[in-house]
Amino acid sequence: MAMSERFDPLYDFDGVWTTGLADRYLPPRDVPDARFECVDGTLVMTPAEAGANSFGEAKLIRLLGPAAEAANLYVYGQLNLTFNPRSWIQPDVTVLHTVPKTDDEDRWVPVRYCTMAVEFVSPASRQQDFLDKPRRCAEAGVPYFMRVEIVRRLRHVSVELFSLDDWSAYATVAKAQGGRRLRADMPFPIDLIQRSCCRSRHGTPRGAPSLISREG
Repeated sequence: MAMSERFDPLYDFDGVWTTGLADRYLPPRDVPDARFECVDGTLVMTPAEAGANSFGEAKLIRLLGPAAEAANLYVYGQLNLTFNPRSWIQPDVTVLHTVPKTDDEDRWVPVRYCTMAVEFVSPASRQQDFLDKPRRCAEAGVPYFMRVEIVRRLRHVSVELFSLDDWSAYATVAKAQGGRRLRADMPFPIDLIQRSCCRSRHGTPRGAPSLISREG
């Protein structure tokens, strides 16, 4: 007697994934820490963030939070920013102008609630971070997009802020790298500077990259 094939949702649902299927079958038990995004029903799986990016994301949330809240905006970490039931991304940091109203919206946040998506560039998703995600956010009308790149071995950080132009594409509003300061008035006052975190005995271990910090 021939043995039946084992059910594998990652294979069997390829091309037909929806938020409903994701609620039921993700994450798989064998890859519980992977990150799953979806493009027109096709899953995109990437590993968890490297330590430098994770640290930078947490710090950026703390730095943006007070000014965002003063402007009646809300700073979140990673969430499912949803374009439609077959497409979603998970920005590293997300700024919303509207708090999700239901449990379903809290799980699958409508893209229309988003003011700014922030991506920290990862080697495993470099093309997505530079091309695919900004394009999709722009097409969906997300007013602002920020991209952060940390190169640990060079102790280098670059930050670029974009806003939608008259042609519904992103144009650079502000850019900073190599210790320079980034300032912007919209979507709320932003004032960031990169500083080395390698000199503190009790802070980031020696040899870590420069990370986002705030003047003052």
